[in-house]
Amino acid sequence: MTQKSNKRNKRRTLIATSLLAAALPFATPSYAADTTILNVSYDVMREVFKDVNPAFIADYKKKTGETVTVNQAHGGSSKQARSVADGLEASVVTLNQANDVDLLADRGLVAADWKAKFPNNAAPFYSTVIYLVRKGNPKGIKDWTDLAKPGVKVIIPNPKTSGNGRYSYLAAWGSVLKKGGNEAQARDLVGKIFKNVPVMDTGGRAATTTFTQRQIGDVLVTFENEVLLVKGEFGDQFDIVYPTTSILAESPVAVVDKVVDKRNLRKPATAYLNFLYSEAGQEILAKHHLRPRSDVVAKKYAATFKPITLLSVDDLFGGWRALQKKHFDDGGEFDKIYDGK
Repeated sequence: MTQKSNKRNKRRTLIATSLLAAALPFATPSYAADTTILNVSYDVMREVFKDVNPAFIADYKKKTGETVTVNQAHGGSSKQARSVADGLEASVVTLNQANDVDLLADRGLVAADWKAKFPNNAAPFYSTVIYLVRKGNPKGIKDWTDLAKPGVKVIIPNPKTSGNGRYSYLAAWGSVLKKGGNEAQARDLVGKIFKNVPVMDTGGRAATTTFTQRQIGDVLVTFENEVLLVKGEFGDQFDIVYPTTSILAESPVAVVDKVVDKRNLRKPATAYLNFLYSEAGQEILAKHHLRPRSDVVAKKYAATFKPITLLSVDDLFGGWRALQKKHFDDGGEFDKIYDGK
């Protein structure tokens, strides 16, 4: 086996290996811990925080003289939020949709005005949803309507448990409204797309594994950063497709007040989230294909992020609380669509 092949095979273990640790916390190594915080995050952020954590730890040590350890727990965003609501003692949450943090605010775990605690409505970066297709794009997939065609197998995680799946659902629905279509037409398109989903995983990384490792499906619909990660590892097997429109996927963060006050962790927990807004933090996020808020970093990485029309959840759906009730609560639009599959 050549050196190049060895290197490629080593890289290709990343997704499969990370799946095994889907919801297991891990400590950032090589630092003796005086203080430990837990970041409960969503499925496809493992590699990001593996780079963020040591950089933050070094920065915090330099500024305060204190040693801190950061533990991680990953899973579908909504599933993670429910775990925190049910007692998982997160110091901070870094999730991928505002309604997951609203759930924690409703339970008294997070401040009611959590969006005002950090810049950009407490979302230090954003992304969107795009497509990964088999090499050569044999099914000719270009836009949302192509996902609804007979014979196209679409891999999307469950919108009930995954923010990834939820954003994909909303992007498809919103694409119809953006073109002047009505709710009935949007419902019809989304219904046809989900009839084409052969496997519905609970989280985004599991969906990636279904598509790349299990070789199921013609197209993976997932976050841009996940698509670019997979393309970097398996570039000779897949192509990237950007639809004409997609959804603005902002990833909110919050300090879990009830936990940090009980454990006297407010200072390091707040510093951890502020680090994501620093130039060093923004650089790490951009290297992992997450769209940064910093104008300086965004300009530096402009070639990485293809221009695309991004649809606003607030503008098209009236905000997360309204759409949650209409689309994703029990008995909502998604249940009606999927029950009729």
